[in-house]
Amino acid sequence: MSAMPERRHFQQQLAELEQHALGGLDLVVEQLDRALEAVEHQDVELAQLVIADDDRLDGRYLEVHQGILSLLALQAPVAGDLRLVAALLHIIKHVERMGDQCVNVAKLIPLSGHEPPIDNDILCKILQMGQFARAEVIQCRRSFAERDVPMAEDLVARDVAINRLNREIFRLALQAGDDVDVREWAMIMTMVARALERIGDNAVDIGEQTAFVVTGLFREFSDASHVGTG
Repeated sequence: MSAMPERRHFQQQLAELEQHALGGLDLVVEQLDRALEAVEHQDVELAQLVIADDDRLDGRYLEVHQGILSLLALQAPVAGDLRLVAALLHIIKHVERMGDQCVNVAKLIPLSGHEPPIDNDILCKILQMGQFARAEVIQCRRSFAERDVPMAEDLVARDVAINRLNREIFRLALQAGDDVDVREWAMIMTMVARALERIGDNAVDIGEQTAFVVTGLFREFSDASHVGTG
């Protein structure tokens, strides 16, 4: 096989790995939707499905990671391809972390009981925060697929809204009243909010990889997205 067909084969395989990595974000959206529904309806069985289905995201991580390593063993990439390889390794790591946060949300649901007392203000903000996080996941996927740096940079503004809701939920939880059950549920919701915030932070991190692939320079969009991202 001559150098040119080898090069085309390499790029084709790399493009397929990119689709697998970005497809992981579609799985995150599915997991997040189910986790939010489980929170809204206190559905412990649905929460268990979220936990059980995390294997799909773990498998996607291994598939892409091993695929990239195998590809690099066959041919050394040029500069542009090397940026994409590095970005995909970062992206699939953040995809796995997002999946882990969906699982964290699901694991919190049984702790609050099957029929917990609910503060509607807190629940509404949790669900709103979840929709913002969902939108960020979709936007970071699209920005990378289209190599759209302005769209990637816009993720920061969305993330600011998520961070604001997280603070509001914490404030409301502190004001939840004297009922022990209500306060316990409210504190659990602050942990749900924290997990949703981390999903947004990981989406911003993926947006930064869009800018890296396009420009060849890595820069942080915001300091907040890199403080203990998990």
